[in-house]
Amino acid sequence: MSAPVVVGVDGSASSLSAVELAAREARLRGRGLKVVHAFIWPMMHVPQGTSALGPSSLGPPGGGLRNIMGRMVAEAVQRARSVEPDVEVTNAVVTGEPLMVLEAQSRNAALIVVGSRGLGGFVGLLLGSTAVHLAAHSHCPVLVAREQSVPGGRILLGVDGSPAGDAAVDFAFEEASLRGSSLVALHAWTTWNAPLPAPQDDAEPYANQSGELACAEERLVSETLAGHRERYPGVTVEHRVTRGRTREALIEESRAARMLVVGARGRGGFVGLLLGSVSQAMLHHAHCPVAVVRGPTEPR
Repeated sequence: MSAPVVVGVDGSASSLSAVELAAREARLRGRGLKVVHAFIWPMMHVPQGTSALGPSSLGPPGGGLRNIMGRMVAEAVQRARSVEPDVEVTNAVVTGEPLMVLEAQSRNAALIVVGSRGLGGFVGLLLGSTAVHLAAHSHCPVLVAREQSVPGGRILLGVDGSPAGDAAVDFAFEEASLRGSSLVALHAWTTWNAPLPAPQDDAEPYANQSGELACAEERLVSETLAGHRERYPGVTVEHRVTRGRTREALIEESRAARMLVVGARGRGGFVGLLLGSVSQAMLHHAHCPVAVVRGPTEPR
């Protein structure tokens, strides 16, 4: 049986948006959808509902936590079926802390989808901690439902040229192919994040001709996309190389995108950092759903 698309739910409006997004992703991939809720209260020894010992002290009969969770999951399942009636939907309520539960689910998932904010988020916090930590630890790509995507918008790929980013390139091309969308591969550079080209004169190791650095960045994007165009001939690709800060460039371009795809860490990442600063900024500020894709050899 093929791995399902998994969506984490907690009853929040954000998680219901994630359910709709996950249902569409499951349909595009021809896979089932698994709705998962992490039920943490039993670990805290809280009464869960009616039983042979009587009703819960937390509410009227039939209103205990277990019953509330059941109704919440049922609502999520119904929402998924209303969006994509042909997708097979299953569900599970798993006892455990949300990050641990979803990380375990990611081991056997094709994609895991979560909302940007959950019921446990603090007022003013832009992104729930579960989404950030899951993006850093998941064993499959993580898709975070942020603002509604632009109908007919393009897939936006953040290109940094790092080996770890190859998995994100593969994912972006696949998404564009599945959706029949065009793909914009955006690379932003500054003199601070671009590696210097090899000097032409050993006597002047830091001297390069005017424009040489920009040309090197153009080559980096072309080399990163090489081979993918041949594997996905139906995907129209536009690559953009701009001088400026990566975060600001991607956030602005995300306004017209239906999905933004980034790697978990870029070539400027510090050793041992599980989630790069650009990826975190996109999770907090992008104007469309954000997919974070880890490289196969990256630490978790």
